[in-house]
Amino acid sequence: MGDHRDIALISVSIDLGAGRRGVDMGPSALRIAGISREIEAIGHTVSELGTLTAGGLETTEAGDTSLRFLSEIVHVAEETHAAVSEGLSRGCTPLVLGGDHSLSIGSVAAVADHYRPQGGSIGVIWVDAHADMNRPRTTPSGNIHGMSLAVLLGHGEPRLTRGGASVRPENASVLGARDLDRAEKQLIRELGVRVFTMSEIDERGVGPCMDEALERASAGTAGFHLSFDLDALDPRIAPGVGTPVRGGLTYREGHLVCEKASRSGRLLSLELVELNPVLDDRNQTAELGVGLVASALGATIL
Repeated sequence: MGDHRDIALISVSIDLGAGRRGVDMGPSALRIAGISREIEAIGHTVSELGTLTAGGLETTEAGDTSLRFLSEIVHVAEETHAAVSEGLSRGCTPLVLGGDHSLSIGSVAAVADHYRPQGGSIGVIWVDAHADMNRPRTTPSGNIHGMSLAVLLGHGEPRLTRGGASVRPENASVLGARDLDRAEKQLIRELGVRVFTMSEIDERGVGPCMDEALERASAGTAGFHLSFDLDALDPRIAPGVGTPVRGGLTYREGHLVCEKASRSGRLLSLELVELNPVLDDRNQTAELGVGLVASALGATIL
């Protein structure tokens, strides 16, 4: 069991950043799967900071096709930033339930802003089938959830980057990638972000890859944020995700990533995103997600 933490639980109900509907219902599915109960069973305390809800697709202006729903996503990012900041100011570990990956633009920025006045930067470990490093001029879809990490590294739409980066490339890693766009590959090389592809994980094992990601995320930082997109997992065990891609992490590999995050002692905050109950089978992906969160917060086999 891990050391006791106060967990600030925040739901962000948004699917406007995604190409397919349904991930706005992810937080409800995680709550139905018993996330609060599971966290308390490890010995932590849960403080509910409530649910943030984006405008509905039917009633929200899509706007620019290369930045779909920008205004509403900016608004939700600001609300998410405020909620995460509130949790941190209370001395809690923020746990954000999503929702599509555009919510990270608010959550990660809030963690970075919290530690910056104390002279600290933060690292990020982005567990995802995708790098989320498109920009408005390179995006094939206009879906902002595919731009989140680029934004956090200071690249992309100024209304999202707010004029700066939340994370330095040398402290950022993507783990589990297997679906990258050409322009993303170019930006990854330019910036020097470390991407652990599924090929590398197959060859080296997820343990050594995660150790390297932890080292990068912790080097000269106050700690790191874990952003876990459930599409990092193989769709055979996690069918209910926003953008499934074959050939992902196994059940045990997913848990090992989270267990190592916990054992590092450097985890500042975390989020679980892109759960789509519409595509799930009897809430199995949500139940798997609850188990992963528990592992990241110190649940152990023995």
